[in-house]
Amino acid sequence: MKIQSSASARSLDEIVLFPFDDHAIPLQRGVQLHLKSHQASCGRTRIVLAPGPAGAPDSEHVAYYGAVIRLGDELWMWYLAQGDDETWFQRVCLATSRDGYHWQKPNLGLVEYKGNRDNNLVDMGDVGHIAACVVFHDPLDPDASRRFKMAFEDQRYGNRFAVAFSPDGLRWTESRYNPVGPWFEMAGGSKIDDLYVIAGQGGKHGPEPFRQFASHISYDFENWSLASCLGLRRAGVSPHPRAFGSAAGEQIHLGAGLWNRGNLIIGFYGMWNGHPSNDRRMTTMDLGLAVSNDGLHYREPIANFPIVSAAEDGWLKPPHGDQLLNFPSLIQGQGFENVGAETLFWYGPWPEQKSDGVRIASWERDRLGCFQAYLGGPLASESEREPHIISAPIDLEAKPARLSLNIDRLSEYSGVSVEILDERLNSLPGYSRENCDLLRENGYNQLITWGGRDVIAHQAGRIRIRIDFTGIRPEDIHLYAIYLTEAS
Repeated sequence: MKIQSSASARSLDEIVLFPFDDHAIPLQRGVQLHLKSHQASCGRTRIVLAPGPAGAPDSEHVAYYGAVIRLGDELWMWYLAQGDDETWFQRVCLATSRDGYHWQKPNLGLVEYKGNRDNNLVDMGDVGHIAACVVFHDPLDPDASRRFKMAFEDQRYGNRFAVAFSPDGLRWTESRYNPVGPWFEMAGGSKIDDLYVIAGQGGKHGPEPFRQFASHISYDFENWSLASCLGLRRAGVSPHPRAFGSAAGEQIHLGAGLWNRGNLIIGFYGMWNGHPSNDRRMTTMDLGLAVSNDGLHYREPIANFPIVSAAEDGWLKPPHGDQLLNFPSLIQGQGFENVGAETLFWYGPWPEQKSDGVRIASWERDRLGCFQAYLGGPLASESEREPHIISAPIDLEAKPARLSLNIDRLSEYSGVSVEILDERLNSLPGYSRENCDLLRENGYNQLITWGGRDVIAHQAGRIRIRIDFTGIRPEDIHLYAIYLTEAS
């Protein structure tokens, strides 16, 4: 299947339409978007990976400028760590988990630290201070030694970015071409068909020193574009920024951690809010939501909305050392996963603050935002309201498909009807609103049927999906996602 708005040119087994993707759902009437922010209660932040004991390579702090990847039934986390006898020197460590909440630090026995190898350090060879890293897994790479790929920022190269390869994610070999790119601080990456994209903070888009969201691209992970794509720039940056200094104003910190959902790239970016005084100690950072349909150009569904709020994120401890940094600031890495009934995201406090470990944000599965109908405004009569949405054209490629909804608050007073249209907005026989069976159950994956038939069989041309919000209280409905999957 292919949708007109897709980030990929390849056929997809599943297409997910999110309400915050206005390219996939361009036609909307009488509905509004609501995003769902994660905010921890004050002092009750859930820390899932804490610093280790004295003498461990992560005893001083744990920094999450790393990555989480699912490998079979296990999650692997590459994170950055500093020991208690070092000054600002970070190494890469590994942790593993089954559920995303409970993490273990395996004894890898690869790297000597303080006279022994009983630690969870991955073997990076002769590396320096690692400031950030992003890990890719390519299980089908014909070169088994390159099935894991890492882009990282190393002080040895003046913070120009470098790459390394590994057969197992544990033993890494640097590229002989390092450094392979310019100065760049990365937070995330994605592979779109044959294209690798690394998202971060950098690029040369004008003379100003401000932090901006940029991306570099490569097709072999070693030859990277020197030019970068400016993916997103926050509107609050002054047109005359030098008068305020490099820390002031609304900026984007380390680009975004990315989640490739096939037809959409979801990104969580660092919302750098610099104080007008240009004093870094008074910087705050929430994490914002930005989405892309090509992996390069991003947009905010709701500008400056904190999808993960730092407001009360456990900031009860004193500042780090003799610094006065005590303003809530979060950092993001590459870390999204659907685990069972939940969507999980891992993040941490800014390393400039005392890092007490990696935290976790959670939502009900795929419920980052929803559509709701509204009944106010200029719509004069009930017959004119008709709140509904219509998707972009979708090519089923002559294959049968099933449609299901992630939906909540269905009741005897509120419901939905689903209709399959052709590209020209004409109802397909047998798939009209009148044929649609009443959906009674709330939940993540509620199958839609028409007269008991659960398969869409349309052999020619492209289709669109129309969903109407119905009942005497259509505004009660929360529609979180639409799933179109190939029917086996």
